[in-house]
Amino acid sequence: MAKLLIVDDERSIRNTLREILEYENYDVDDTDNGTSALEMIAKNNYDLVLCDIKMNKMDGLEVLTRSQQTNPDLPFIMISGHGTVETAVEASKKGAFDFISKPPDLNRLLITVRNALDRGALATETRVLKKKVSKTREILGNSAAIQKIKETIERVAPTDARVLVTGPNGSGKELVARWIHEKSNRSSSPIIEVNCAAIPSELIESELFGHEKGSFTSAIKQRIGKFEQAHGGTLFLDEIGDMSLSAQAKVLRALQENKITRVGGEREIDVDVRVIAATNKDLLKEIDKGNFRLDLYHRLSVIIINVPPLKERTGDINLIAQNFLEEICSDYGMPGKQLTREALRALEQLEWSGNIRELHNMIERLIIMSDKVITDKDVQMFSHTPQVSTSNSKGFDFENFTKFQEFKDHIEKQFIKHKLEKNNWNVSKTADEIDIQRSHLYSKIEKFGLKREEIVVN
Repeated sequence: MAKLLIVDDERSIRNTLREILEYENYDVDDTDNGTSALEMIAKNNYDLVLCDIKMNKMDGLEVLTRSQQTNPDLPFIMISGHGTVETAVEASKKGAFDFISKPPDLNRLLITVRNALDRGALATETRVLKKKVSKTREILGNSAAIQKIKETIERVAPTDARVLVTGPNGSGKELVARWIHEKSNRSSSPIIEVNCAAIPSELIESELFGHEKGSFTSAIKQRIGKFEQAHGGTLFLDEIGDMSLSAQAKVLRALQENKITRVGGEREIDVDVRVIAATNKDLLKEIDKGNFRLDLYHRLSVIIINVPPLKERTGDINLIAQNFLEEICSDYGMPGKQLTREALRALEQLEWSGNIRELHNMIERLIIMSDKVITDKDVQMFSHTPQVSTSNSKGFDFENFTKFQEFKDHIEKQFIKHKLEKNNWNVSKTADEIDIQRSHLYSKIEKFGLKREEIVVN
């Protein structure tokens, strides 16, 4: 039910408007002066104000102006018995939704009220959505490593220098890239992200450079690639260590000449793009293996920013966890919750193989599953990190195996099962951690008949 406020120094007008609006199932308050109106607006969450212009002490236009300073999305409908075009124009300039003359026409009044409420609801929804979409989370932490990263961003961002961000999965590489863009001279233009690991090698060139209609079987129309979409802005190449060698060669040319050619096309297209790359791999080792081009590495690594894993900066967990706690409760519209000191110490003792991303998921899980005060027992109960015995010999009998291959398969199965459970059955993360191809890991899962166990919450 919408909540309305009527401000008018004539009791008869207030009573008439209240009767009409309450009949339409609106929740209505009223007052006879502007000072009281501002106090009520500050204390209550009104959806609409109907305000007389000519009043003692403070006129309606002043009430409108002062309210706009603190509640810019609160719609006002101005009412006056001495309405003129000039008055209506002035009210509109100050932010009023509409102007109605006394005595108000019933149909027009109700239509105007409904339209004003719809506009107010849309304005609020738009503001919330913009906040969610545009919000770039702060880089949280007071550790020396995080302070160095922040200082490097401040120095590098205003330039067009290419940056290579390294670090394990979930450590915050994308966040570093976004802050470099936010603080750069290109911040008014887009930052376009490409996850090189998520795109099949045969499609990566089309994704980056676009393609012309008919250039291959499924190319039914022309497509603009990520380089062109990022023109004037920033292109973030995430997990660049997984990019195919043929695509690497084209990226290198684009960086050297600031030109690209669409797949199946002949025309060169000028592009003005700042490239930030990220990887969880050691690119120098990948170069030695022949999986990555040395010349591209040198092009990308003008500045290298290494983001450490969370387990190397456990002193930051308290600050990050508290921030996630407030943020997630706010997003869910839930009452605030509290982490005890023991709970925070328990969080610091976990392995955090998934780094910041895992911590965020853990806090979200605790908020949903725990009471108002989150304890160390809650942390232990809802942690997905398996408690594995470090004893290798207990209950292990080598005589159970007659052939080396049997023993090897048994150990391999237990190792893969442990790693999958540790990473909450994230196959991509597990494959990266144990350094095998995802397709190879899927084959092993099928070979050993491994299945994810269902989690039962009592």
